[in-house]
Amino acid sequence: MSALWSVGAGLLLLLLWVRHRGLEAVLVHHRWVFVCFFLLPLSILFDIYYQLRAWAVWRLHSAPRQHAQRVRHIQEQVREWKKEGSRRYMCTGRPGWLTVSLRVGKYKKTHKNIMINLMDVLEVDSERQVVRVEPLVSMGQLTAYLNPMGWTIPVVPELDDLTVGGLIMGTGIESSSHIYGLFQHTCVAYELVLADGSLVRCSPTENSDLFYAVPWSCGTLGFLVAAEIKMVPAKKYVKIHYEPVRGLQKICEKFTEESKKKENSFVEGLMYSLDEAVIMTGILTDEAEQSKINRIGNYYKPWFFKHVENYLKADRTGVEYIPSRHYYHRHTRSIFWELQDIIPFGNNPVFRYLFGWMVPPKISLLKLTQGEAIRKLYEQHHVVQDMLVPIKSLEKSIQTFHVDLNVYPIWLCPFILPNNPGMVHPKGNEAELYVDIGAYGEPKSKQFEARASMRQMEKFVRSVHGFQMLYADCYMTREEFWDMFDGSLYHKLREEMNCKDAFPEVYDKICKAARH
Repeated sequence: MSALWSVGAGLLLLLLWVRHRGLEAVLVHHRWVFVCFFLLPLSILFDIYYQLRAWAVWRLHSAPRQHAQRVRHIQEQVREWKKEGSRRYMCTGRPGWLTVSLRVGKYKKTHKNIMINLMDVLEVDSERQVVRVEPLVSMGQLTAYLNPMGWTIPVVPELDDLTVGGLIMGTGIESSSHIYGLFQHTCVAYELVLADGSLVRCSPTENSDLFYAVPWSCGTLGFLVAAEIKMVPAKKYVKIHYEPVRGLQKICEKFTEESKKKENSFVEGLMYSLDEAVIMTGILTDEAEQSKINRIGNYYKPWFFKHVENYLKADRTGVEYIPSRHYYHRHTRSIFWELQDIIPFGNNPVFRYLFGWMVPPKISLLKLTQGEAIRKLYEQHHVVQDMLVPIKSLEKSIQTFHVDLNVYPIWLCPFILPNNPGMVHPKGNEAELYVDIGAYGEPKSKQFEARASMRQMEKFVRSVHGFQMLYADCYMTREEFWDMFDGSLYHKLREEMNCKDAFPEVYDKICKAARH
């Protein structure tokens, strides 16, 4: 009873302090208070609900039976839109704050919202080595479902809450992408409801133009209702080798060398300054030295990027065995390194042991509660960008990031880009090795100004035939956007499938103007 009184008194004092300072001032200058006392508990409740729901669906085997009925409901909504005269564009009815993208588009308020409640694993085909899923299945949900069966997917993009639909309609990457490509390149078929209400399946051999045009289209060709993704056998551990490297030229040479080795199951780099990095390579294995097992995903463990930095500070190489699922989601608990700006003491051992099991807060809840003041603050003084550039331009790209942004750590993730049709492909006629350069945090560059600096970055990326991930703020003009991306197949299909009256163009959906 005395403990309850203490908790009650503490909450009362907290509320009085919030009232004294003002809610907006607390949310802007002491955001950790709101996150720790409200969003973390609420995030736990969200997780419990979705885990119980997934368990119930699995026990009742209801997902495959109800899928067809749910798809028919989507088709009915589209046909109803046509009966109403097709006066407005259509979009999914999922609230903007539920997506992992930091952008909150205003188009949801003006477009016809089509409700899509598709969040289940439908089928695991061990013979074909393919898993069929609905678009709102998350990476955390999918790996938890497949791993006990001895399977995983070739590319498991970071962060538990990333969904299959978002990774197909946008894009996704992981440290295995130097072998398998982007997330879209591991998919073998899509099922979509089109603007006329019809249901269509597409693959490399069936409606192939649509299959190659869907990735990066951001839902502007149709509504994704299912996807088939390749599976690969899962192994228990990732044997990971940490190697500190100093000097920008040596960093780029080492990273490129390791990225070209197919024997590496995983390749990743973390840069902590312009000339300091740790290059990590990993291989899948079922055997491990017990003394070197690191269950990095346990709630009380240090954040992964901080753990990696210790090898740099000690100037030593190292080898560890990380359980595979822990490895796949190694950046989830700290949202890469974004959480250190929200909860500055989040990696403190005391906090980790007492409250680490509640981390991270849901990105969707952070978006929902950020308010206009925080949104503007983040927009002007914070960057979250992934730029995809040819690996041959890596050194020049990092120098540009340093001058224009000066944000560290920087994430380096290599990927092979096949010469497939669609919006994103190499300049030449053959597959090419690219690298994702991820910058997340507060720029330290003195001349940083959000719009001007990002336009300069976008100009550079276009000049090396690179691409900008579309979840982030895009400042390009329409002409610049279609200079970066190949819109030939996309525009052809929008004309053929009568999409122009049904869905906005992808540029209008993701550019800055879409929120105003």
